[in-house]
Amino acid sequence: MTTSAAQSFVNVGERTNVTGSAKFRKLITNGDYAAALDVAREQVENGAQILDVNMDEGLLDSEKAMVEFLNLIASEPDIARVPLMIDSSKWSVIEAGLKCVQGKPIVNSISLKEGEESFLAQARKVRAYGAAVVVMAFDETGQADTFKRKTEICARAYKILTEQVGFPPQDIVFDPNIFAVATGIEEHSNYGVDFIEATRWIRENLPYAHISGGVSNLSFAFRGNEPVRAAMHSVFLYHAINAGMDMGIVNAGALPVYDDIDPELRELAEDVVLNRRPDATDRLLAAADKFKGGKQEARVVDTKWREQPVEKRLAHALVHGITEFIEADTEEARAKAARPLHVIEGPLMDGMNVVGDLFGSGKMFLPQVVKSARVMKQAVAYLMPFMEKEKEEQGLTQRKAAGKILMATVKGDVHDIGKNIVGVVLQCNNYEVIDLGVMVPVQKILETARKEEVDVIGLSGLITPSLDEMVTVASELEREGFSVPLLIGGATTSKIHTAVKIHPAYDRGQAVHVLDASRAVGVVSQLLSNDNKAAYVADVQTEYARLAEQHARAQEDKVRASIAAARENRLAIDVSKVQPKPSFLGTKVIDIPIETLFPYIDWTPFFQTWELKGRYPQILKDEKYGEAAKNLYDDATAMLRQMADEKWLEAKAVIGFWPANQNGDDIDLYKDESRSEKLATLHTLRQQMARGKDRPNLALADFVAPDGEDYVGGFAVTAGIGEEAMSQRFARANDDYGGILAKALADRLAEAGAEWLHEQVRKEHWGYAAGESFSNEELIAESYDGIRPAPGYPAQPDHTEKGVLFDLLDAPNAIGLKLTESYAMWPGSAVSGLYFSHPESRYFGLGKIDRDQVADYAARKGYDLAEMERWLAPVLNYDPRRAQKIAAE
Repeated sequence: MTTSAAQSFVNVGERTNVTGSAKFRKLITNGDYAAALDVAREQVENGAQILDVNMDEGLLDSEKAMVEFLNLIASEPDIARVPLMIDSSKWSVIEAGLKCVQGKPIVNSISLKEGEESFLAQARKVRAYGAAVVVMAFDETGQADTFKRKTEICARAYKILTEQVGFPPQDIVFDPNIFAVATGIEEHSNYGVDFIEATRWIRENLPYAHISGGVSNLSFAFRGNEPVRAAMHSVFLYHAINAGMDMGIVNAGALPVYDDIDPELRELAEDVVLNRRPDATDRLLAAADKFKGGKQEARVVDTKWREQPVEKRLAHALVHGITEFIEADTEEARAKAARPLHVIEGPLMDGMNVVGDLFGSGKMFLPQVVKSARVMKQAVAYLMPFMEKEKEEQGLTQRKAAGKILMATVKGDVHDIGKNIVGVVLQCNNYEVIDLGVMVPVQKILETARKEEVDVIGLSGLITPSLDEMVTVASELEREGFSVPLLIGGATTSKIHTAVKIHPAYDRGQAVHVLDASRAVGVVSQLLSNDNKAAYVADVQTEYARLAEQHARAQEDKVRASIAAARENRLAIDVSKVQPKPSFLGTKVIDIPIETLFPYIDWTPFFQTWELKGRYPQILKDEKYGEAAKNLYDDATAMLRQMADEKWLEAKAVIGFWPANQNGDDIDLYKDESRSEKLATLHTLRQQMARGKDRPNLALADFVAPDGEDYVGGFAVTAGIGEEAMSQRFARANDDYGGILAKALADRLAEAGAEWLHEQVRKEHWGYAAGESFSNEELIAESYDGIRPAPGYPAQPDHTEKGVLFDLLDAPNAIGLKLTESYAMWPGSAVSGLYFSHPESRYFGLGKIDRDQVADYAARKGYDLAEMERWLAPVLNYDPRRAQKIAAE
């Protein structure tokens, strides 16, 4: 770099950041501010010219910690001589810091992600405090990842700040987002170049503005290999600084001089950072261990398979999920073939057949199959332009699929991980899949099915209202004369529900429940087989008739209490054990750094998503699934770290507490402690199974005292802010594996958010278990006092109660979490529910209920009976249509 460029670069020290330094976080959380000051002092001594101070930690009072630490810095002349960057995702923390900092600070950061109104308000406050500001290249759509997006957002922000706020341009610092390169995902390869070129453009077009960035993000793919990471940082800075980058968060003490880097390593790093050759990542990976610690020899990579004929190489790449050489090998195969189509129908399908055989025999597992699909997709994507050109020039026919499958998550439902996995598995077996996505109305399903002349329709859903919507789709297929097979799948679906509810609604076709992705290919192949279809359908119909008959008999045999008798047998809690008043009444919004949630993840359901059976951590050593589970876990934990470092997702929550009293089977909530004005009513349902006096018929209302001081809490938490943009990036890269993995992790983070939040409620916000200390295993086992039941789940299967909760919390405005018309939460990676604190509160299943209780419940809620029956369909102990017919007669 030029001498003047290097000398003008301002290094921002990042070790006084609780989210970026485990050591600093531990010191602050332990209250050891003297040692924390030593961390700041060491950074200044190592060349940091600005100190980035961040106190965003879930267990901290962030405002108090920020003020205390900044006041201590002010009394240390050797630290206070450098400017301070006040860094927080919470504006209240930033403002607390601004009020006590000396000199001219820098605010890190503001952005357009919540729109111009919020951006303007914060910018004006920053200006009023006389501070400079870091502006993230982030707008309402998401983080900027390309040159075009980076420059558009920065130009828009610059215009607003200078023309509407009167912000001095020299006090504006743009952060155009440094993302990881060398990740193995093709679209990431140009991230370094995009940042450098965006920097150059900002310097030329936005006068006097500065450019900064978090340099450590760049090299995340090589975590654990510090020499390689340091070399990448130095190379990147060499080019970025010459392009105009004049600030950066980097560990100055660990940064080598550009000219002192081993020439081989410097060239390899430069190839990656500047995206100079397609195999740059592979070459740096192959040589990385040679430079680890400065002494180790290059790792030995098994490349014998590369010596085989191209057909064998393609099969090997597909079976092992290797994408590094796929384009080169596909091109070699294309050059040998008469037509590009022959490459797909020949070596690629041969390889996928091997994958299918291994999967079918239990020698490969779902995560490996999805990786294989990623390789296949990238190969086909490479061949597509050649096939399109050939089709235009010669009018040749293209590959014929084994069948055309339409798939959709039904109206009102937003969950699609399982559907996506099934789609990938079907595509691996030469089926064409048309995926309509989520929240698909019935008419769109029918119109697309007719237009595309599909062979099979697949419906997916997770929430219980989806079951009723599937019946609607089946009825409409019947009414409009369809006869194509209908596949039913999803977490709430079952063979018995398909047999009793969906199958009878679709006489012209055949509805078949598909338990998991591993069964999908077998079911579809049977349904589309000219030889076996009739026998297979006859077997399904016989089985479903038997299941329906057994179900009807079982319902008749069950002894049930009347609703009056069930209420007589209610639980009477010990009112002396009612917990004290929460620390506040009303609502509170909480920003959660996603890395805070990592220790709270329950990994067992994650493996179940991928059809790997077993409990974590034992599954990692399982004789059958262990190797696949370990590889999947390694990929998942690496992606989690990348999610945090590159801020793919945001996690937010809103909690609330209200004075409450039991009122029959309902719970009245009040505006304030006087309990004179009712705020809302939570409606609950009561078990009606026959029970003795020692086993009460429970309703959630039983866990609240009927009189006196008692309280109920509520929450909504999402880890899905940014989920849609994340999914689209993987889709553009033809990376189904990465996309499904990312969505599955977002779901796990949302559940972890609910677990972490409930712990904070018990220990701090409600505070009735301040001294509680449980391991993650104990938290998963619910060893604590209190429950957090959710509307739509066993104790309260009525999803419409979510509407009451969301109104109380103002969740859409508070954290951007919305409800669909079927009361599914959007973004989908979200959890909501109520907090009950009484030691006798517990989870339970409602079971089946009779028409008397449903009618009474509907009247209490102000619902029409038929509408209420639709929402409660899974728990009804009667057929609403038959009941209506009897009533009419």
